[in-house]
Amino acid sequence: MEQLNKIDWEKVDGLIPVITQDATTNEVLMLAYMNKEALELTIETNYAHYFSRTKQRIWKKGESSNHTQEIVEMLLDCDNDTLLLKVNQEGVACHTGRKSCFFTNLNTNEEVSKVQINTTATYGVIDTLYHTICERKNDDPSKSYTSKLLNGNENSMLKKIVEEAGEFTFAIKDNDTDEAIYEAADITYHVLVALASKNISPDRVKQELARRFGMSGIEEKNSRSK
Repeated sequence: MEQLNKIDWEKVDGLIPVITQDATTNEVLMLAYMNKEALELTIETNYAHYFSRTKQRIWKKGESSNHTQEIVEMLLDCDNDTLLLKVNQEGVACHTGRKSCFFTNLNTNEEVSKVQINTTATYGVIDTLYHTICERKNDDPSKSYTSKLLNGNENSMLKKIVEEAGEFTFAIKDNDTDEAIYEAADITYHVLVALASKNISPDRVKQELARRFGMSGIEEKNSRSK
């Protein structure tokens, strides 16, 4: 594909930054990245595809939410190392339900735009919770328990997973269904906090679980040692 050769892929280490604008208003919607395959899919389908550095995979914008981006124009900058997409945005661009991903004033921390769409059901509670945890990283630890965990002693953060796992096992042993559900939710939260501390998206866990389908437990364990 001739268009791919115009980009200095070596300079960008295989991932070209992409600025995405609303084609009608020129509002900047988001910044993402593309590898060659994502750009090729974008050109072929005329819908934006990106490469997620956290998920470590290609994703079509709107694959979960149907908030797709139809390409109107693609512009390459003078250094051949940045793309500008002008798109027809279906729905909203940001996973928070806002039109643009740029909504927080750096100096005042004020949110300059409101949520337009509740995306919790769209993205699922796990992904929504993970993104919320990530957003809490820079909050005041005295006011945010999540921030306190992420900015405190790592051993203390990890100890919570062990504690909640112990409480969960006792709830199962005691046949206490309600308590088991409660403790399972606690474990899930603390595991997501630990993943967020290392910027590991839960999508990568889902990918690993999907990889294991059709594979016996013995085969899976043996595959790790290869």
